[in-house]
Amino acid sequence: MLKKVSFALLALVAFACLPCAPAVLAQNAAPQATDASQLAWRRHARLKRGINLSHWFAQSPRADYSENHLKTHTTAQDVALIKGLGFDHVRFTVEPAPLMGEAAPAQLRPEYLRHLDSALDMLLAGGLAVVVDIHPSDEFKFRLRADDRAAAGFVDFWRALAQHLSRRDPERVMLEILNEPMVEDHYRWMGIQAKAAGAIREGAPLHTIVATGPRWSSVDQLLLIEPLADRNVIYNFHFYENHNFTHQGATWGAGYWPHLKGVPYPSSPETVNALLASIENEQARAALKFYGEERWDAARVDKEIAAAAAWGRKHNVPLVCNEFGVYRAYVREADRLRWIEDVRRTLEKYNIGWAMWDYAGSFSVVVKRDGTTKPDPGTVAALGLRMPAR
Repeated sequence: MLKKVSFALLALVAFACLPCAPAVLAQNAAPQATDASQLAWRRHARLKRGINLSHWFAQSPRADYSENHLKTHTTAQDVALIKGLGFDHVRFTVEPAPLMGEAAPAQLRPEYLRHLDSALDMLLAGGLAVVVDIHPSDEFKFRLRADDRAAAGFVDFWRALAQHLSRRDPERVMLEILNEPMVEDHYRWMGIQAKAAGAIREGAPLHTIVATGPRWSSVDQLLLIEPLADRNVIYNFHFYENHNFTHQGATWGAGYWPHLKGVPYPSSPETVNALLASIENEQARAALKFYGEERWDAARVDKEIAAAAAWGRKHNVPLVCNEFGVYRAYVREADRLRWIEDVRRTLEKYNIGWAMWDYAGSFSVVVKRDGTTKPDPGTVAALGLRMPAR
């Protein structure tokens, strides 16, 4: 009688080619399952309001990870400002390539580790909790789709990095397995994630892991997976719905996005109608028309996020939304702020911690110009925070 097969079992069978991982919770090395679940919920309380530190240790323009870039891009003054604005944590995005040794992924480069440690010291000294997020290039993530050797190397890399990070305070440092996986097969991703979580747990027995669903960490992909056997885990999703609004004008992603500019929020057939006539690209016009018909507003945002919240309640696991935001270049400012506030309020309604994308990039909460860094009052208010006292 094969009416039901455990998703977790299928995932491990699908990924059985990798070397066996250690037990997810080694006896005498980590709390028992009930205690581990309580740990995850307690640490979740440290991740209420966060910001992503982009383009520093990951996504650096021209792949510049030089000492000068790493020391000057984000400073102690930035950390003090982040804390002063009312953020309680940062998502510290880390490109793994500069860390990995030439011969083997687990042979971490000592010099680059020193830069990583220095950055962590600064963030923690500033009173912030830190989610260490492995945030690789698309090429790196593409290899995980079908290359078992690449997946095994990724697991080995995490074991080594987790062991290095294990000396950090587990109450304030969380370990996020992978930013926006591109694995299409959710069973395969569950297998990779289970192996990586096992490696992290071997290296860092007490630290909380941040896990996610496949295919860019969207809500619908989170709903496809089952939780890991490890209970000291927080689950993450990203929210950029609807992308035709949040990524309008962006030159990456959908090929028609550059043709979308001035897209309104909330949406309705009436609000998009005037814009339709000015768009020549057929795909962009169809996407905008559909966006209007879907009527994106606070209620629709609530409906989408409620699905993630229901999954969390079903499995009794804590949730965070580690990315949400709006590309600034071509959006109307009032619409951008309204969307941010609607999403932020909805996340808080469901006790879902959040981290906006990003601190000083193209979605930013601050503007860096001519050697000065100024918070944007509108974005700060939309996030429910306050401008720091002068």
